[in-house]
Parts: sequence; C-alpha cells; structure tokens
Amino acid sequence: MEIQNSRREAVVGTAGCVTAFAGALAGLVLWAPHGKGGLLDGFEGASNWNVLWVGLPLMILGGIAAALAVFFLVRGDWKRALGLGAAIAVLFALGVAADALAGAPRPECYDPC
Repeated sequence: MEIQNSRREAVVGTAGCVTAFAGALAGLVLWAPHGKGGLLDGFEGASNWNVLWVGLPLMILGGIAAALAVFFLVRGDWKRALGLGAAIAVLFALGVAADALAGAPRPECYDPC
C-alpha cells in the first residue's frame, strides 16, 4: 500500500513538473513577438532592454503560474489555485508598472513620416 502511494505521488509530482515546464515554454512563446519588436525593431537602432531583463522573466513566471493554477484546479486544490491566481495578478501588475512589453521607443510623428 505504501509503495502504491509513493508511486502515485511520484507520478503527480512529475506531472506537475511537466506542467510547469510547458507553462514556461508558453510564456516564452508569448513573449517572443514582443521581445523581437523591443530588441530589434527600434527607431534608429534604439532597443528597449527592459523587454529582455524584465519582460522575459515575468512572462516565464506568469506562464508557470498559469499552468500550475490550471493543474491545481484540475486536481481540486482550490487554495493553491487561488494563490497562483493572485501571483499571476501581481506579475501582471509588475509588468504593467515596468512597462516591459511596450517595445522600443518610437518617435513622435505628426505628419507623414
């Protein structure tokens, strides 16, 4: 009986790790268009390095938190899912405050450029 419980815990733990890894990959994929625009498409070569130093970690952590929140919702662990939902809200607020996904600075242009 104890072997069966430890095996089940190992399977659940492995599934949680795979879920977290998939969430990190999803965060990276969602960050890529914004990261490219902020690092490579700037006006006169200007780059917004906040996209890399702030935006990428926030997107990866947000992806992990979102994937694990879904994982815990499926397992019926509402308290952990709610806590991860709060963590997602904090990460979102930090991203908006840091303006990490705004991209490279653009010139003010009022006539056709």
